[in-house]
Parts: sequence; C-alpha cells; structure tokens
Amino acid sequence: MFRILRAIVPALALLVFHTARAQDAAEPMDPDHVELRALKDQLVKGINEGNMDLIDPMLHPDVVVTWQDGQVCKGPAAIRKFYADMAAKSKKTFQGYKVPPTADEPTILHAGNNAGVAYGYNVGVFHLAGKDFEMNNRWTATMVKQDGKWLLSSYHVSMNVLDNPLLNAVKTLAIGVSVIALVVGLLIGRALGRRRKD
Repeated sequence: MFRILRAIVPALALLVFHTARAQDAAEPMDPDHVELRALKDQLVKGINEGNMDLIDPMLHPDVVVTWQDGQVCKGPAAIRKFYADMAAKSKKTFQGYKVPPTADEPTILHAGNNAGVAYGYNVGVFHLAGKDFEMNNRWTATMVKQDGKWLLSSYHVSMNVLDNPLLNAVKTLAIGVSVIALVVGLLIGRALGRRRKD
C-alpha cells in the first residue's frame, strides 16, 4: 500500500503543478505587468549588447544602480560612463548572462500601480584573471511610472561574498601556493642539512 502511495503522490503533485502552470499561462497579464516585462527585456538586451541607446530610454532621470563591485551610479550619464569604462578595458569583464535576470514573482505594485518592486536572480559570466567565472547573483529593482511610462528607478545586484567561484578560485590558488612554498622550504632545508654534514 505504501509503495503504491509513494508512486502515486509524486505523480499527482507533478500533475497539479503543471495544471497550475498551464492555468497561469492561460491567464492574460494586466497591462502594467506586460509593460514591466517589456522594460526588463529591453534593459537585458541593452546590457547584453552594451547598447546604452536601448538602456537610456528605460531609465528614470534619478536612477541609482549599485553593482556587484560596490560601485554606485546615479543618473543615466553615470551608467553610460560605467559601460564606456567597461568597454574600454582590454578584455571585457562582463561576458553576458548564462541565465538572464529572472524574477521570483511578478512585480509587487504599490502607490496605485505607479510604483513597483521586483526581485530575482541571474547567472552572469565574468572574465577575471584570465578565466571565465559564472556568478550567481541576486537583484532587486524598483520601477516607477512617469507620464504613463514605466522606468527603472533603482537596481541593486549582489553575489554571495562568502561562497562564489572567484573566491573559491582564490582559495584554491592560496592552497596551491602554500603547498609549493612548503615543498620548496623542505627541499631547501634538506639541501642545507646535507651541506652541514659535508
């Protein structure tokens, strides 16, 4: 009996899950969420292409963005300079998204649907120290409606500072250097010991 239940329950759970998803997909989104999704899609396209002409129209004049490295940009001009500085580097640090910004749930609307907060995750690919690293990021965005149009008002993106591929690579390098230093130290000690005996 328990074996049969074990087999049936997961199947029923999957059926309910897929049915719920199908119903969600069938329900039309309200106009605000359609516009907010279009805003996100254009911002991601602009970021992937490094094209500020796509990004600029989506930004509030007082937009504030905090990047993973702690840099803060206020206003479209500062964001444009940030991308120009990145593009000027011999090797572009940000290589694009393995997983583009994906919201955990639809934007939470406030103030009579004139402001909204979204949050989610992405997986970015970064070229650092001659290697490509995939970074799992969490982000939060605030959007406001101005003159009937949704604009990005703030964006904050961060990674786990205690557990990420770059930190793990540094730890591995540090362990490697320590082992090499230990081996070299032992070899030097042995060589000096032989000289003293001679």
